[in-house]
Amino acid sequence: MAINGVNEDIFYTPSKKPKVVSANYDNSQMSQSDFLKVLLADLQWQDPLQAENISDFIDNTVKLREMEVLDKFETSVNNFVSSIQSQSLFYASSFIGKTVEYEGNQTYVKDGKGYASFKLSEPASVVKVTVYDSSGNVVEEKVFNNLQADQEYPIEIDNPELPDGYYTVDVEAYNGDEKVDATVDSYAYVKEVKKEDDGKVYVVTDVSSIPLDKIVGIGG
Repeated sequence: MAINGVNEDIFYTPSKKPKVVSANYDNSQMSQSDFLKVLLADLQWQDPLQAENISDFIDNTVKLREMEVLDKFETSVNNFVSSIQSQSLFYASSFIGKTVEYEGNQTYVKDGKGYASFKLSEPASVVKVTVYDSSGNVVEEKVFNNLQADQEYPIEIDNPELPDGYYTVDVEAYNGDEKVDATVDSYAYVKEVKKEDDGKVYVVTDVSSIPLDKIVGIGG
């Protein structure tokens, strides 16, 4: 039927719509590309001469535009993240061959000398610091009394008989019978840097890989 001299068949052919996805497709798991296919097919088969379909047509056009904007935004974010990661790798390369201070309890000892420090989350009446070698043998022990929270307490290792390498610093703190949490900062010698599968950049030592956000200082 023609309306005002316009043949509606030009715009709409009432034939069977094509199948874009299978009948048992799980819409909750629909990917962005599949959603775009369905939306485009729906736009193609809209009847613009029906008021309800005109509204759907407008709504779907808006959705399509939103999809395009989101897709471009996601691409921009991914490119930005990739750029930041590349810059982080380049920045971390300056640590190679240097000693860094980091949040962790394995500290590097050279010529019998090594350093570490610890902080307490709460005041503690007794704090015991034990230093172990790579075989688990105790090489040094220290006991502190009545220490305050959020204050840095240094640990100095000075034993000419110790071979060069990494030693584990263990801190046990108690306020009466209640255990108090402690964080340890140690020193490590950086041999290389690399980006892992999680996208993060790490500095690599002889015994561990340290994420950049755990590094709190350089040198020492």
